[in-house]
This record gives sequence, structure tokens and C-alpha cells, in this order.
Amino acid sequence: MASAAEQLAANLNFGALAKAEELKKRIWFTLAALVIYRLGTYIPLPGINPDAVADIFRQAQSGILGLFNMFSGGAVGRLAIFALNIMPYISASIIIQLLTSVVPSLEALKKEGEAGRKVINQYTRYLTVVLALFQAYGIAVGLQGSGSIVLEPGPFFIISTVITLVGGTMFLMWLGEQVTSRGIGNGSSLIIFSGIVAELPSALAGTLELGRQGAISTAVILGVLAMAVVVIAFIVFMERAQRRLLINYPKRQVGNRMYDSQTSFLPLKLNTSGVIPPIFASSLLLLPTTIAQFAQQGDSSGILATLSAYLAHGRPAYMVLYVALIVFFAFFYTAIVFNPAETADNLKKHGGFIPGIRPGERTAEYIDHVLTRITCIGAAYLAIICLIPEVLISYFSLPFYFGGTSLLIVVSVTMDTVSQVHGHLLAHQYEGLVKKTKLKGGKRR
Repeated sequence: MASAAEQLAANLNFGALAKAEELKKRIWFTLAALVIYRLGTYIPLPGINPDAVADIFRQAQSGILGLFNMFSGGAVGRLAIFALNIMPYISASIIIQLLTSVVPSLEALKKEGEAGRKVINQYTRYLTVVLALFQAYGIAVGLQGSGSIVLEPGPFFIISTVITLVGGTMFLMWLGEQVTSRGIGNGSSLIIFSGIVAELPSALAGTLELGRQGAISTAVILGVLAMAVVVIAFIVFMERAQRRLLINYPKRQVGNRMYDSQTSFLPLKLNTSGVIPPIFASSLLLLPTTIAQFAQQGDSSGILATLSAYLAHGRPAYMVLYVALIVFFAFFYTAIVFNPAETADNLKKHGGFIPGIRPGERTAEYIDHVLTRITCIGAAYLAIICLIPEVLISYFSLPFYFGGTSLLIVVSVTMDTVSQVHGHLLAHQYEGLVKKTKLKGGKRR
């Protein structure tokens, strides 16, 4: 087995892709799905004045609309049929995931295996429809109240807009599930990833244009590009970082078979929460700014206008709250998705133990202690990654696409997709080695 594994690792290269027919089909299916998604971001909603949309969005793009426009690949700025993107599905998935830890019935479903997961997925779809209906109705009413965007206001416009936006979200949800099952990578993550990457060239061109006009110096542009490379390398290093706890399994007998003592590891990721904390923190902080821009309509007085001024990019209050929210959501989400007591019980049931730690409650306390310490490092890493680019964005008026959240999403999704490609290549080459071994064995006989 050891020699076969070494031979497999030595032969692993992307040249094997030409022979992996199943993998090629999956890659082509994924690319076709992403092309369909990108085409949908250019199909506008019916009854919209595109010139008025461009003018209003130009004034409000520094708020949460700019963030959502980044995630949707420019569909929000064009008011396309995919303007809601897949964000209602992402929000519904997070809400259901949180509820499974606090609602006993959902927690029981989670433990039922494949059948329980199917029921939970169905609940997620229902919640996605509800969230998309609320958001689509709010967008339709807001557009109609703006005055110049809607060509023919009325109930028909609201109904058609709601149906179109909700239908676009449900189509993207279905498309993401198809990519996950028949393609490569996580479909929902790849849809957000493709939206960010598709708008990167225009964002880079806009930045270079600012440099040509003298608004940004060449040194600053080069410094930002160098910082992006350093940040990407740092993200790759930290996303791969793990704290591995040694687990011992003593010699045991199951039926008539005797199993020798074994050693394995319990991997604890440094950043268990992923990109959830930056997304939530950015959305919460940009919400007052966006509401103020639509509610005040040029009036600088009022509570919302004052609040949005204090929470503007680059202001000390914004930076402090941004870091605080990232740290809070990092600990909160980690506590929701990882249960040390459940992990300790599973180890005890299978006879596993951490050397020097008693099984059961003491093991749960030890795992929780280690998890808390590495989450501190993970939260600090997220804060640094998101804060430094945020300062540069606010100070030099750079696009959202150079921010820590966008880079974190792009790098994380890329790493996950590449690992899945490597997994398929490994499986394909392993099957080839097994076939060759069987053929050689047959010839010898």
C-alpha cells in the first residue's frame, strides 16, 4: 500500500486530466453553468430606465449596494434578473444551520443522516423563497418610489418584478445545486466567486484610469497590487493552518476480529467560520449608510445621516466596530458549527482518547480550550486581512474588489475547487493502478 501511494503521488499531475473523462465532463458542466449565470446578469428587469438606474447607483455605490453589486457580479448595478443573486439562499442556509443548534427537532433531523439532511435542505429552500419574496418586494417598491427609474409604475410592475427576481434567485439556487452534484466545487460559492472575478478587470481598469488622471499615484497602485499578492499568500497559509489533536485508539476486539492500537488526529481549522464574519460585519455596518442615502435624499440633517457620517469608510468608529463585529461573528459561528461536547462523546463511543486527558467531560473542556485559543488567532487573522485593505479602499477611493472580503472569498473558493480537482485526479489514477495490478496478477497466473 505504501509503495502504491508513493507511486500515485509521484504520478499526480495535470497531464492526467486528458485521460480523466469524468473530470473533464464535470469541468465543462461547471464552466457552462457559470456562463449561463454571467449571461443572466446582463438581462435587465422589464420596465426599467437604465440611464436613471446608472445615475442613482453611482451615488449609492459606496453603501451596501456596492457590496451586493460585488457579490452579484454587477447585476445590482444593472438591475438584472439576477440582482438578488444567490444571497437569499446563502442567508437561509446560515439561518437554518444556526437553528439546528438551538431547535431540538432540527438537531434531531441533522443526526438522522441522509434522510434528515434532505428535509433540512427542503426547509432551506422554503426559507429562501420567503427571504427572496421580502427582498424582491422591497426592491420593487423602492424602485417605483424613486420616480424616474420605472417607466410605467403600478401593481403590474411590482408583481412582475417580484416574480422575476424571485425566479432568478430560485434558478441560481437550482444551478448551484447542479454544479455541486454534477460539476466541480461548491456551486453557491462558485457563483459568488465568478461574479467577483468577472468584475475584477473593470475594477482594475478603473483604478489604472484614476492613476492616468493623476487621482492616484503610480506608487500607490503598485503598492496596492503588491499588497494584494501578500494578502493572497497570507490567506492561503492561514486557511491551510490546522491544530491537530493526537487521538489514540487502544487495541480492541470487535466480534471475532482483533484490531491493533491506532493513532489518528482531530484537525481543528484555524479559521472555522470562513468568510461569514466579514460578510455579516460589512452588511451590518453599511446598512445605515444605504438607508440614509435613500431616506434623506440629499438632506444632511437627521439621525441616519449623522450615523452614516460616523460610520463612513476610514472613520475610527467604522474601523473599531468592523473589527469588533468580525471577532464576535468568528466566535459565534464557530460555537454554532462545532460542538466540543458532541465530539468528545463520539470519541468516547469509539474508544478514542487524547493522551493525558480523561474521556468525556474533561476531553470536551480540553477541546473547547484549544478551540477558543485558535479561534482568537483566526479572528485576529480575519480582522487584519479585512482591515488593512479597508483603510486603503477608503483612503484612496479604490473599488470593493480590492477588499479583504473579496480576496478571502476568491482564494478560499479557488483552494476548495483545486483540492476537489486533485481529489478526482487521485481517484482516477488510483483506479488505473488497481486495474494494472489486477491485469499483472492475471497474467502471472
